[in-house]
Amino acid sequence: MTKRARVRAPELTGRSWLNTGGKELSLADLRGRTVILDFWTFCCINCLHVLDELRELEEKHRDSVVIVGVHSPKFAHEAEHQALVDAVERYEVAHPVLDDPELATWKQYAVRAWPTLVVIDPEGYVVAQHAGEGHAHAIEALVGELEAEHAAKGTLRRGDGPYVPPEPVATDLRFPGKALALPGGGFLVSDSTRHALVELAADGETVVRRIGTGERGLVDGPADVARFSEPQGLAFLPGGAVVVADTVNHALRELDLVTGEVRTLAGTGRQWWQGSATEGPAREVALSSPWDVAWFDGVLWIAMAGVHQLWTYDPEAGVVAAAAGTTNEGLVDGPAAEAWFAQPSGLAATEERLWIADSETSALRWLDRERVVHTAVGAGLFDFGHRDGPAGQALLQHPLGVTALPDGSVAVSDTYNHALRRYDPVTDELGTVATDLREPSAAVLPAGDGGGSGEIVVVESARHRLTRLRLPEEAVAVAAVAHRTRREATEVAEGALTLDVVFSPPPGQKLDTRYGPASRLLVGATPPELLVEGAGQGTDLGRELVLDPGVGEGVLHVSAMAASCDDDPENPYPACHMHQQDWGVPVRQTASGAGRLPLVLAGMDETGVETGVETDVETGVETGGEAGVGGGNGGVDGGDRG
Repeated sequence: MTKRARVRAPELTGRSWLNTGGKELSLADLRGRTVILDFWTFCCINCLHVLDELRELEEKHRDSVVIVGVHSPKFAHEAEHQALVDAVERYEVAHPVLDDPELATWKQYAVRAWPTLVVIDPEGYVVAQHAGEGHAHAIEALVGELEAEHAAKGTLRRGDGPYVPPEPVATDLRFPGKALALPGGGFLVSDSTRHALVELAADGETVVRRIGTGERGLVDGPADVARFSEPQGLAFLPGGAVVVADTVNHALRELDLVTGEVRTLAGTGRQWWQGSATEGPAREVALSSPWDVAWFDGVLWIAMAGVHQLWTYDPEAGVVAAAAGTTNEGLVDGPAAEAWFAQPSGLAATEERLWIADSETSALRWLDRERVVHTAVGAGLFDFGHRDGPAGQALLQHPLGVTALPDGSVAVSDTYNHALRRYDPVTDELGTVATDLREPSAAVLPAGDGGGSGEIVVVESARHRLTRLRLPEEAVAVAAVAHRTRREATEVAEGALTLDVVFSPPPGQKLDTRYGPASRLLVGATPPELLVEGAGQGTDLGRELVLDPGVGEGVLHVSAMAASCDDDPENPYPACHMHQQDWGVPVRQTASGAGRLPLVLAGMDETGVETGVETDVETGVETGGEAGVGGGNGGVDGGDRG
C-alpha cells in the first residue's frame, strides 16, 4: 500500500451544527471512522453534483464512513442560518452539516475551491484532498483501502453515525422550483424536493393532482408510476405537451396533460462531462443539470446550469445541441459560441429576445435572434447586492427566474434578495416590485390574462407556496446594498510568477495519452492588463507568467483539465475519467510575495495538505467535472466537473 502523508486534521469549528439532533461534533467524536469533509455552498451547481455523487457511497459505508458537510458561503444570503437549514432540507442532505459562515474551517484546511472533499482516516489524519466533482470513484477505492488497513490495525470502529434527520413537515408543496400557467386557469408546479409535479387550481392553492410517486428516480409511465429527481423548469411545446427540466436526472421529460403520461425526451440519465458529445439524437446525448426551458425561435432552449451553457432541443428532428456558451464560467458577451455564462437558471422568451437569469454572475442577460448574447444587468462573479437604478450600476443577488411582461419589460425573481425586480429595456433601468418574498425562484402571469389584471404569481420557494401580487406602477423604495464576495488575496511576487497546476492521477489510474496530450491549461486575468505574458491556452500544466507591476491586484483565471484511465494492462476497455477545474484566484503583487502559485487539480499536493494557512477564498462553480475558486467579470468562477 502506498505510504501516505501524515497530516493531523484541524478541528471543525463554526457557528452551529445541523442534522445532529442539536449536538456539537468534534473530530474526537468521529475517531475510528473514515471522515469525508465536503466543503460546499448551496448556490454552486458543482456542489450539488457532489451531493448526488456521494449518496451511494454514503449509504454503502454508513457504518464506517461519516460525511460532514462544511458549509462555506459565497453569497450574503447563504450566510443566513435559516437559509442553510432550508438548503439542507431542499437538497436532502443526509449527513451532519457544520454552518461555517466565517469560513474558519475552510481556512484551517486551506481550501481554495467549491466543492472540495477532504478525507480523514480513522486515526484523525488527512489522507487526501480533491477539488471539484467527479471523484466518487477514487474516494470509494480509498475508503476500501482505509477500511482494510484500519480493521487490521484495530483502529476501525463500526456502528451508527451521528446523523439525526430533521422532523418532516406537512405542506402541499416543498421547495417548489418553477410554475407554468395552464390554459384552464390553474398552474403546474415543479415540487422539487418531493420529486413530483403538482397541478393546482386557479386559486394557486387547491391541489388537483400530483404527477410522480414522490420518490427520486427516472421512470416513465402514468402519473402514479412516473418518477423525477428534483424537477425544475416547465414549458409548453407547440403541440400542447409540457416539457420538464428534470434537473438531477440530467434529462428532459414530457408530460401529456390529458392522460398524465410521462416519457423521456432527451438525456441518458447520466451527467455530461468534458469530451462528451455536444449534439446528436436527444436520447443518446448526456445533459447536465437542465434548470429551465423555454420555446424561442422555433426550438426549445435549455438553461444547462451544469455546464454554463444554453442548449436547444428540436422536437421534430429529435436532436439536442449546445447552442451558446463555452463551458467556461463567467460573464462574457458576444456571439453565442464565444459567450460565457455562469449557471443559467431561468429563461423567458419574447418574439425578439430570450431572457436569461444567469445566477452565479447575478446577471440578467439576453440572446437575440442572431444568436448574440448581451448583458442588461450584472457585473460578474464577485459583485452582487440590491441596488436599483441605471442598469450599469444596478445589482442583483443570484436570480433564478425571469418573466416576460406584456409591456416589454421583464420581472426578475431576485432569489437571494427575497425580491421581485423589474427591468425596463426602454429606460435601461432596474427597479424593485416587491420585497419580503422568501427565495422567489420563478413567476408567471395567469393564463389568458395577457397582463390585463396587472397580477403576477410568484413561486416563493422557501415558503412552499405560490403568492399572487399586483404589479405596481411605481417601484418600491429599497435602500441600496452592495456586496463583493469575501476573499483574501494571495500575495505574489511582482512581475514574474510561476503557475503550477499539480495533478496526480487517482490511485490505480494513469494519464490518458492515447489521443494526444492528456492535459489542457487556459489562463486569463481580470483586469486583462494584469497579465503581460502567459495568457491563452496550452497543454502543459505549468506556465511562466509575467504580471504588470503597475496593476497592483486583480484576479487570475485558471482553467485546467487532465484525463486519466484505469492502469490495468489486462483490461482492454479501462474506465477513463476527465478532471477539470476552474479557479479565480485574487492576487496582490508585493515585494515579499511568493514566486510560485500552486493549484491542486486532483489528489494532494506533493507536500500534503497545508493546514492552518489562510488562503484565497472564492467562488466555486461548475463546468465539467471539478470545482474552482471565484472568478470575475469575464473570468472563471471556480467549480467544475470532470
